[in-house]
Amino acid sequence: MKINIRTNYFKYLMLMISIITLNSCTSDLEQSPRDDSVFIDEEFYSDPSSYEQAIAGVYGNFSLTGLTGPTSSNIGGLDAGTSQYGRGIMNMQIFSTDEIVWTYINDESGFIDDLQTSTWTGANTIIRGFFSRAMYSVALSNEFLRQTTGDKLDSRGVSGELRTEIAAYRAEARLIRALAYYHLMDSYGRAPLYSENDPVGNVQGPEMDRQQLFEFIETELLAIEPELIDPRQNQYGRGDKAVAWTILAKMYLNAEVYIATNRYSDCITYCERIINGGYTLANNYKDLFRGDNDSNQAANEIIFPFIADGQFTQNFGPTTVMTNGAVGSLEQNGENLGVSAGGWGGAIRISPQFAEKFDDAAFTNDDRNTLIKDDRTAEITNITDPATGFVLEKFTNVTTTGDTGTDANNTFSDVDFPLFRLADIYLMYAEANLRGGGGDPNTALGYINDLRNRSNASTVVSSDVDLDFIIDERARELYWEGHRRQDLIRFGLFSGGGYNWALKGNSQNGISIPAFRNLFPVPDAARAANQNLGQNPGY
Repeated sequence: MKINIRTNYFKYLMLMISIITLNSCTSDLEQSPRDDSVFIDEEFYSDPSSYEQAIAGVYGNFSLTGLTGPTSSNIGGLDAGTSQYGRGIMNMQIFSTDEIVWTYINDESGFIDDLQTSTWTGANTIIRGFFSRAMYSVALSNEFLRQTTGDKLDSRGVSGELRTEIAAYRAEARLIRALAYYHLMDSYGRAPLYSENDPVGNVQGPEMDRQQLFEFIETELLAIEPELIDPRQNQYGRGDKAVAWTILAKMYLNAEVYIATNRYSDCITYCERIINGGYTLANNYKDLFRGDNDSNQAANEIIFPFIADGQFTQNFGPTTVMTNGAVGSLEQNGENLGVSAGGWGGAIRISPQFAEKFDDAAFTNDDRNTLIKDDRTAEITNITDPATGFVLEKFTNVTTTGDTGTDANNTFSDVDFPLFRLADIYLMYAEANLRGGGGDPNTALGYINDLRNRSNASTVVSSDVDLDFIIDERARELYWEGHRRQDLIRFGLFSGGGYNWALKGNSQNGISIPAFRNLFPVPDAARAANQNLGQNPGY
């Protein structure tokens, strides 16, 4: 059963609108005027069930963008598509790489095209949108923590079992805040620090650089670990110890990028904790990306999802985009993806360089190979022509029993976005082992072959496995799941000319780009609002 975020998110957001101006480093978070029917905080929290509603509201920021439906945005100056959290990850981690080509380059005033051509600036509204949405999560978490201090609970007479539950909710709020800061650290390398101890309305938080962000997130996650619920024991869609461990493992795997320090042995340690946490691989790879991936056996592999529900959490998030956008303009294969026959008219193709990851005969029957090549050329000579370039069918809003999604118009997706899943941890373990972090190479090889057996690809032997193999295997297993940019940077393949793909550097065949683009710029609007924020070199 999915966490009930829609109603509770609305309640909590309307509460917050009525009592605070959200902490933020930008003026983008200005809210609509107070609705006189909104409860003030003490009225809201007089009901013991309000605390569960409030923490559900904090989670709601991962899925919803506003109070009046999928086109509404609670961040001023940004539309819902630009500012949805999972869509932001898609924009930053996928559109900037070889995994995707967007046909409609004039959408969002051309700002998506800026991402896929490596020409973005601090004025890009998509870059601003993800920065603002992550800071919004920080603000929501902080307000929940303000409302659940010991003094607040004493004044409301909260005690006993409810108080114990609230302690776990507080740990989850801190986990969500740490996750938001992790995304800010990875994408921007700097962000303002705000906590529950700051005065409400402060927009001049001090800047944390990447080293400080790393230390802050690590310290927070280690501190809350005892208060978090054990792996797989919480309600589906809520955080637990394994989510904290996954963030830590990813930080340690990328520590040489983030803080110029080797932490691969720590990555192995946390991968082992997650692997021993009770998760199991889905029997069928494709079930991980179906409309019932919250309830079919794939749910046993998903460590943390962003929830989608075509009826109750309608949004233009990643799985809505990936189902509608992946429909081929020639194929009209929307029925396969659980959307209208024509979908969005061929909005998404893939680069020929990504398609090459599946060229070997070993992947002919690989379930991960969802490419459609018939009547198509791999090369994209005209970005705006949806008839060129391969398309694929990874995310499909059809359940394991063949039912289509719950949205009557077959637009909004029921497919939860698997932000973290066990297969990623297997590959992280194998990579950290290769990089000298310890662990057992035979165990690592076994994990790789477990994934290949699951997807009907041919298995490999130890001599086949090196870092070049790992980066390509991660592409085959995890494409469109929001890891590619981070992976390419860690392997030294994002900037420079060691690996070029179509449109990189604003060239049809791809050219070298400078190293400063390994970080996105801090948005101009954020820096205008908070004078403590600096800018990354090169922008």
